[in-house]
Amino acid sequence: MNFKIVGIGACVFDTLFNVPNYPKEDTKLRATGSKPAGGGPVATGLVAAQKLGEKTAYIGVLADDNGGDFLKKDFEKYGVDTSLVDVKSGYRSFSSVIWLAADSTSRTCVFDKGDLPALVLSDAQKEAIKNAEILMVDGNELDAAVEAAKYAKTVGTKVLYDCGGLYQGVERLLALTDIMIPSEEFSLGHTGCETAEEAAHKLFELYNPEVVVITQGKKGGIMFDGETVTSYPIYPAVVVDSNGSGDVFHGAFAAAVAKGYGYLKCCHFSSAVSGLKCTGVGARESVPDFETTKNYLKENGYEL
Repeated sequence: MNFKIVGIGACVFDTLFNVPNYPKEDTKLRATGSKPAGGGPVATGLVAAQKLGEKTAYIGVLADDNGGDFLKKDFEKYGVDTSLVDVKSGYRSFSSVIWLAADSTSRTCVFDKGDLPALVLSDAQKEAIKNAEILMVDGNELDAAVEAAKYAKTVGTKVLYDCGGLYQGVERLLALTDIMIPSEEFSLGHTGCETAEEAAHKLFELYNPEVVVITQGKKGGIMFDGETVTSYPIYPAVVVDSNGSGDVFHGAFAAAVAKGYGYLKCCHFSSAVSGLKCTGVGARESVPDFETTKNYLKENGYEL
C-alpha cells in the first residue's frame, strides 16, 4: 500500500489530568478528570493528516507493554497504518503525564523517554518513504530520521520538519529539510536572532529549504519563501485544551501540501485546524475533518 504521508519521530503514551489550576509544590490537588491518550509531534501529526483525508503510516519502534499496546491501537482507531511499526518485547514505552490547567489554558508535561532501542530502517520502510509525497520528522529518532531524509532527497519525497526541540545535532536534519516549521522559541534559540523575521531569514540562509514557517502561538505566525515574509493569523476559538495544537498544525500542513495547496494557503488551513482542535479535549479526537475546516475558514472570511 502506498501512503501520501509517512512519519518518523516520538510516539508517546500520555496520561492527561484536567486540573482547575497549576498545583503548588508539596500539596494535593483534585483533578476534574483524567484519561490516557496518544501523543508525540509526528505521531499526532499523522493522526491529524489522516483525519483530514490523507493516507498515512507511522515508521517506528513501540514496546509491547501497556503503553505501546495503547499507542498501536490508537493509531489504528484513527486509520494510521501500523504495518511499518517494529514491536519490541521487554522494553519501556516513551510516556508522559500532562496537567491541563483550566484557569490559564496552559499545559505542563513531565516525560520519561523509556528505553526502546533506536529505529533502524528496513527495506520496507524505505520503500514506503520512496512512494510517499511527504516524510514528517520531529528531531526524535534523529539518526534514523537523518538517514530517511537523505534517502527522501534522492527519490523526490519532500521532508517536513516539525522543529520543536533544540536537540543536539539537529542541524544535520535541518540541512535536509524542504518544509521547515519551527516554533518561535526554536528559531530564536537555534539562530541567536532577536526576532522571528530575522530568524526566518537566517534559517533560510543556513539551510536553503523551500519555505520556513515560524509558529508564534496566540500571534499566529510568519512564512518566508526566500523573498517575502508574510504573516498568517490565528483563527478564533474558545480554547478548552491546547495540548498538541502544534503537532496538529504540522500534520495539517502536511495534509494541505498533499492536497496541492500553496504554502501560504497551507498556513491558513493549518492554523484553522489547530484552532478547531483546541475547542475540544484531546489532541487527536478533537482534530476536525476537512469539510468542517473548510466551512470554518469560510465563516471567518477565508476561501480555500
